[in-house]
Order: sequence, then C-alpha cells, then structure tokens
Amino acid sequence: MRGLIRASLTLGVLGGIGVGIISIWAIGQPERLGMLTGDPMAGAYLARSSGCVTCHTDIANEGRALAGGAPLDTPFGSFIPPNITPDFSAGIGGWTLDEFARAVRQGINPDGKAYYPAFPYEFYAELSDQDIADLWAAINAVPPVETAAAPHDVGFPFNQRWGLKLWRAAFMAPVEMSPILGQTESWNRGQKLAQGAAHCAACHTGRNILGGLKASEAFSGNDKLPGGSSAPSIRASDLASKGWTRKNLEYALRTGIMPNGDVLGGSMAEVVQASTSYLTDADREAIASYLLTNEDGKLAVADPDQEAPMNHTPGMVME
Repeated sequence: MRGLIRASLTLGVLGGIGVGIISIWAIGQPERLGMLTGDPMAGAYLARSSGCVTCHTDIANEGRALAGGAPLDTPFGSFIPPNITPDFSAGIGGWTLDEFARAVRQGINPDGKAYYPAFPYEFYAELSDQDIADLWAAINAVPPVETAAAPHDVGFPFNQRWGLKLWRAAFMAPVEMSPILGQTESWNRGQKLAQGAAHCAACHTGRNILGGLKASEAFSGNDKLPGGSSAPSIRASDLASKGWTRKNLEYALRTGIMPNGDVLGGSMAEVVQASTSYLTDADREAIASYLLTNEDGKLAVADPDQEAPMNHTPGMVME
C-alpha cells in the first residue's frame, strides 16, 4: 500500500512537471509587418472569400458584422467565434498589425496562447503580408461593437489550453502550395482559393478522433460537422459523377441553386450567402475548374461548358 501511494505521488509530481514545461513552451514565430498600409476594399473581398464574415457574424439571427458568430457544436465542446470588430475591449481594436498577423497565420493570440483549431488558421498560413494588412484595414473600417461574444463552453480536459500545444505538434499542418506549370492562371487561382483562403478542406475532409484533418481523405467528405451536419465529397470524380460541370458549379456558388432545382443546404447555404456569392465570376469559375480537375491534371468532365443532367437524390444538399 505504501508503495502504491509513493508511486502515485511520483506520477503526480512528474505529471505536474510535464504540464509546467508544456505551459512555458513558447510557440510560433514573431511577425514583423511594420507600418505596411492595407487596402480596405481588397481586405473586404478577402474577408468574404476567406470566411471571416461567415464565421464571425451570426447570419441566421441577423447579427452585426463580425461581432461574433453562431456556436460551433463539436464533440469537444461548443466554440463561439469571437467579436473581431475594432472595439478595444470587446473586439480586437487594441491589437497591433503584427499580433493580428500572428493570430491569422499562426493561430496564436496576443498573450501567446494557442487558438482552438475551430479557427482554421492552418489554411491562412500562406496569406501574404499585404493580404494581412488589407484584411486588417477592412476590419478596422467595420463599426465597433461593444458587446463581447459569449465564451467557449468547453469541458475538461479540452479547456486546458496548454494541451493545444501538443495538438499542434501532432496535427498542425499549415497549407503550402505552389503554382502548377502547365495549368492555367485561372486553375492556379482556384487552387489558391480552395486550398487556402476559402479552406474547403476544413469541412469537406474527414477528421480523426482528436480533430486533426486526415490528409488521405482530402475533399472526400465529412459526416461529422459541427451541429451534426455533413459535407459531401468534392473530389473531381465524385462531382463529375453527380453531373457537376464548371458552369453549373460556378452558378451554384453564386446563387445556392443546383441545376436540378434543389438548393445547397446546411452551413454551405451560409457560405454562399456571406462568401461565395460575393466573389467575382472569375474566382468562382477558378474554384470550379480546380475542383473538377483530376489528379492527372485533366478535367473530370469531357465538355466543361455543357450542362450534364444531375443525378437527383431526394434531399441531397452540399452542407
């Protein structure tokens, strides 16, 4: 009995030491954007295309822009997108441009703590300094809202933010991409949007039991989205088999209406409403072109401009 108590105490001490070491483990790198000036109009477009408006605005309840979004209910708890208006107390008006850059590209707040991966910062890693400055200028042009969003509702052990450092070490994989020779400028633009800012994989890729994205299942769909909804596969072969073409996919991203008369549902409806409907025709066509390209670099549909009949499944939605 005495030995068991001694062993328990030893494990407790070692565990405490381990937690202490992890707690002081510094993460991330400094950001130095200096006095870079942003373009608020370019930033507003990026805020739409990257989902800032969709996530940080309670669209269903006609909430004020960027004042805090609807809860994301997950197996780990309920995450509330915060107020990111330029209010100094309730929002992020007291931040510097460098702190904002570190938050967006690295997922680290001004206090040096990690954000939960409900914030898809991995997909923003390749945003340029100018992108960040533009986005910052746009946010500072939004009317400040003095009411803070509700705190996250996350129970033990997921409320221990030091554990996020271990999660980052195990699963964090910042998106990296390069233009592909032989593909069009539009296709490469589509790759940059779909893989990066628009973060399609955040919803359309499966996750492991700890919330890490499964690289082997990229774009293959996810049946366990927050709130119990799902997202279908958007791999080129699966889209083509269901009758999607570049033309009708671009149209759906603009209007939310599919060629068979059904509408995009679930969270995808909000994405269309607050994000993709604001994109230029060229950017929507670029995304469609990229998504409909197979791994061999060829389009999955023979004639991308011909409207193929949709395989109608009652209640089918892209959520």
